[in-house]
Amino acid sequence: MKMKSEIKPLEAGTRERLLETASQLFASKGYASTSVREIVARAGVSKPVLYYHFQSKEGLYYAILEWGAEVQKKIIDDVFEVSGTVQSRINFLYRRIYEEIQEYQGLYAMIHGLIYGPPQGAPAYDFPKYHRQMFEAVKRICVEGLSSGELKKADTDEVAFLVLSLIDSSLNLAKILPELADPKRPERLLRLAFQGLGQGMK
Repeated sequence: MKMKSEIKPLEAGTRERLLETASQLFASKGYASTSVREIVARAGVSKPVLYYHFQSKEGLYYAILEWGAEVQKKIIDDVFEVSGTVQSRINFLYRRIYEEIQEYQGLYAMIHGLIYGPPQGAPAYDFPKYHRQMFEAVKRICVEGLSSGELKKADTDEVAFLVLSLIDSSLNLAKILPELADPKRPERLLRLAFQGLGQGMK
Protein backbone atom coordinates (compact mmCIF):
# COMPACT_ATOMS: atom_id res chain seq x y z
CA MET A 1 0.00 0.00 0.00
CA LYS A 2 1.28 3.45 -0.85
CA MET A 3 2.20 5.92 1.87
CA LYS A 4 -0.20 8.83 2.34
CA SER A 5 2.43 11.27 1.14
CA GLU A 6 2.46 9.46 -2.20
CA ILE A 7 -1.31 9.76 -2.64
CA LYS A 8 -1.92 13.37 -1.62
CA PRO A 9 -1.69 14.98 -5.09
CA LEU A 10 -5.12 13.68 -6.13
CA GLU A 11 -7.36 15.16 -8.75
CA ALA A 12 -10.11 17.43 -7.46
CA GLY A 13 -13.39 15.71 -6.65
CA THR A 14 -11.95 12.25 -5.93
CA ARG A 15 -13.47 12.04 -2.45
CA GLU A 16 -16.86 13.21 -3.71
CA ARG A 17 -16.74 10.71 -6.58
CA LEU A 18 -16.08 7.89 -4.15
CA LEU A 19 -18.99 9.00 -1.97
CA GLU A 20 -21.38 9.15 -4.91
CA THR A 21 -20.16 5.89 -6.45
CA ALA A 22 -20.35 3.95 -3.18
CA SER A 23 -23.80 5.33 -2.34
CA GLN A 24 -25.10 4.16 -5.72
CA LEU A 25 -23.64 0.68 -5.26
CA PHE A 26 -24.82 0.36 -1.66
CA ALA A 27 -28.30 1.43 -2.83
CA SER A 28 -28.47 -1.11 -5.67
CA LYS A 29 -26.61 -4.07 -4.15
CA GLY A 30 -26.65 -3.51 -0.39
CA TYR A 31 -23.71 -2.77 1.88
CA ALA A 32 -22.58 -6.34 2.51
CA SER A 33 -22.74 -7.33 -1.17
CA THR A 34 -20.65 -4.39 -2.37
CA SER A 35 -16.88 -4.85 -2.37
CA VAL A 36 -14.14 -2.26 -2.18
CA ARG A 37 -12.89 -3.57 -5.52
CA GLU A 38 -16.24 -2.73 -7.17
CA ILE A 39 -16.31 0.74 -5.65
CA VAL A 40 -12.82 1.75 -6.78
CA ALA A 41 -13.28 0.17 -10.23
CA ARG A 42 -16.42 2.18 -10.89
CA ALA A 43 -14.95 5.35 -9.38
CA GLY A 44 -11.79 4.97 -11.46
CA VAL A 45 -9.36 5.06 -8.54
CA SER A 46 -7.14 2.60 -6.71
CA LYS A 47 -7.77 0.93 -3.36
CA PRO A 48 -5.05 3.01 -1.63
CA VAL A 49 -6.91 6.17 -2.66
CA LEU A 50 -10.09 4.92 -0.98
CA TYR A 51 -8.14 3.92 2.12
CA TYR A 52 -6.41 7.30 2.17
CA HIS A 53 -9.73 9.14 2.33
CA PHE A 54 -11.84 6.74 4.41
CA GLN A 55 -9.54 4.08 5.95
CA SER A 56 -12.02 1.27 5.16
CA LYS A 57 -15.35 0.38 3.55
CA GLU A 58 -17.00 1.00 6.90
CA GLY A 59 -15.37 4.41 7.11
CA LEU A 60 -16.70 5.21 3.64
CA TYR A 61 -20.18 4.06 4.70
CA TYR A 62 -20.20 6.38 7.72
CA ALA A 63 -18.85 9.24 5.60
CA ILE A 64 -21.79 8.82 3.20
CA LEU A 65 -24.29 8.96 6.06
CA GLU A 66 -22.64 12.07 7.49
CA TRP A 67 -22.75 13.56 4.00
CA GLY A 68 -26.50 12.89 4.05
CA ALA A 69 -26.74 14.68 7.40
CA GLU A 70 -24.86 17.66 5.96
CA VAL A 71 -27.22 17.84 2.97
CA GLN A 72 -30.18 17.78 5.33
CA LYS A 73 -28.65 20.50 7.53
CA LYS A 74 -28.15 22.71 4.47
CA ILE A 75 -31.82 22.26 3.52
CA ILE A 76 -32.96 23.21 7.02
CA ASP A 77 -30.60 26.18 7.18
CA ASP A 78 -31.95 27.42 3.85
CA VAL A 79 -35.52 27.25 5.17
CA PHE A 80 -34.70 29.51 8.11
CA GLU A 81 -33.04 32.05 5.85
CA VAL A 82 -36.27 32.77 3.98
CA SER A 83 -39.29 34.68 5.21
CA GLY A 84 -42.94 34.16 4.39
CA THR A 85 -46.01 32.37 5.65
CA VAL A 86 -45.80 29.03 7.38
CA GLN A 87 -47.29 27.38 4.31
CA SER A 88 -44.84 29.03 1.91
CA ARG A 89 -41.88 28.02 4.08
CA ILE A 90 -43.11 24.44 4.34
CA ASN A 91 -43.53 24.38 0.55
CA PHE A 92 -40.00 25.75 0.23
CA LEU A 93 -38.77 22.99 2.54
CA TYR A 94 -40.42 20.35 0.36
CA ARG A 95 -38.96 21.85 -2.83
CA ARG A 96 -35.46 21.86 -1.34
CA ILE A 97 -35.85 18.22 -0.28
CA TYR A 98 -37.05 17.31 -3.77
CA GLU A 99 -34.17 19.19 -5.42
CA GLU A 100 -31.55 17.41 -3.31
CA ILE A 101 -33.15 14.02 -3.95
CA GLN A 102 -32.92 14.67 -7.69
CA GLU A 103 -29.30 15.76 -7.42
CA TYR A 104 -28.18 12.95 -5.10
CA GLN A 105 -30.38 10.04 -6.13
CA GLY A 106 -27.91 7.38 -5.04
CA LEU A 107 -27.55 8.93 -1.60
CA TYR A 108 -31.33 9.13 -1.13
CA ALA A 109 -31.88 5.58 -2.41
CA MET A 110 -29.19 4.20 -0.11
CA ILE A 111 -30.53 5.89 3.03
CA HIS A 112 -34.13 5.07 2.09
CA GLY A 113 -33.22 1.41 1.62
CA LEU A 114 -31.36 1.22 4.92
CA ILE A 115 -34.27 2.78 6.82
CA TYR A 116 -37.21 1.04 5.15
CA GLY A 117 -35.71 -2.02 3.46
CA PRO A 118 -34.45 -5.38 4.71
CA PRO A 119 -31.21 -5.58 6.74
CA GLN A 120 -28.14 -5.27 4.54
CA GLY A 121 -25.45 -6.28 6.99
CA ALA A 122 -24.48 -2.64 7.35
CA PRO A 123 -22.89 -1.18 10.50
CA ALA A 124 -25.23 0.39 13.06
CA TYR A 125 -26.15 4.05 12.65
CA ASP A 126 -28.56 6.49 14.30
CA PHE A 127 -30.99 6.77 11.36
CA PRO A 128 -33.79 8.29 13.49
CA LYS A 129 -31.68 11.43 13.81
CA TYR A 130 -32.64 12.36 10.23
CA HIS A 131 -36.29 12.27 11.22
CA ARG A 132 -35.75 14.02 14.56
CA GLN A 133 -33.95 16.95 12.99
CA MET A 134 -36.54 17.41 10.25
CA PHE A 135 -39.35 17.07 12.78
CA GLU A 136 -37.82 19.76 15.01
CA ALA A 137 -37.36 22.09 12.02
CA VAL A 138 -41.01 21.79 10.95
CA LYS A 139 -42.15 22.15 14.55
CA ARG A 140 -40.13 25.36 14.89
CA ILE A 141 -41.83 26.82 11.81
CA CYS A 142 -45.22 25.90 13.27
CA VAL A 143 -44.38 27.42 16.65
CA GLU A 144 -43.50 30.67 14.90
CA GLY A 145 -46.82 30.50 13.03
CA LEU A 146 -48.72 30.08 16.28
CA SER A 147 -46.86 32.97 17.88
CA SER A 148 -47.74 35.27 14.99
CA GLY A 149 -51.38 34.17 14.97
CA GLU A 150 -51.04 32.74 11.48
CA LEU A 151 -52.06 29.26 12.62
CA LYS A 152 -54.97 28.18 14.74
CA LYS A 153 -54.10 26.93 18.19
CA ALA A 154 -52.96 23.39 17.64
CA ASP A 155 -50.49 20.87 19.01
CA THR A 156 -47.30 21.70 17.13
CA ASP A 157 -46.10 18.09 17.41
CA GLU A 158 -49.27 16.96 15.65
CA VAL A 159 -48.95 19.61 12.95
CA ALA A 160 -45.30 18.71 12.34
CA PHE A 161 -46.26 15.04 12.14
CA LEU A 162 -49.02 15.85 9.64
CA VAL A 163 -46.70 17.90 7.44
CA LEU A 164 -43.91 15.33 7.38
CA SER A 165 -46.36 12.46 6.86
CA LEU A 166 -47.69 14.18 3.72
CA ILE A 167 -44.22 14.84 2.36
CA ASP A 168 -42.80 11.41 3.23
CA SER A 169 -45.76 9.47 1.89
CA SER A 170 -45.67 11.40 -1.39
CA LEU A 171 -41.92 10.84 -1.84
CA ASN A 172 -42.17 7.16 -0.89
CA LEU A 173 -45.10 6.58 -3.24
CA ALA A 174 -43.18 8.24 -6.07
CA LYS A 175 -40.27 5.87 -5.45
CA ILE A 176 -42.43 2.75 -5.24
CA LEU A 177 -44.84 3.69 -8.06
CA PRO A 178 -42.92 6.07 -10.32
CA GLU A 179 -45.75 6.06 -12.86
CA LEU A 180 -47.85 7.95 -10.27
CA ALA A 181 -45.10 10.40 -9.35
CA ASP A 182 -46.13 14.05 -9.33
CA PRO A 183 -43.64 16.55 -7.85
CA LYS A 184 -46.44 19.05 -7.26
CA ARG A 185 -48.67 16.65 -5.28
CA PRO A 186 -47.16 17.40 -1.84
CA GLU A 187 -47.76 21.12 -2.31
CA ARG A 188 -51.41 20.49 -3.19
CA LEU A 189 -51.84 18.22 -0.18
CA LEU A 190 -50.14 20.73 2.09
CA ARG A 191 -52.45 23.45 0.79
CA LEU A 192 -55.47 21.32 1.75
CA ALA A 193 -54.02 20.70 5.20
CA PHE A 194 -53.29 24.37 5.82
CA GLN A 195 -56.79 25.39 4.77
CA GLY A 196 -57.92 23.74 7.99
CA LEU A 197 -55.02 25.00 10.11
CA GLY A 198 -54.89 28.60 9.02
CA GLN A 199 -56.88 31.61 10.07
CA GLY A 200 -57.86 33.31 6.85
CA MET A 201 -54.98 31.70 4.91
CA LYS A 202 -55.43 31.49 1.17
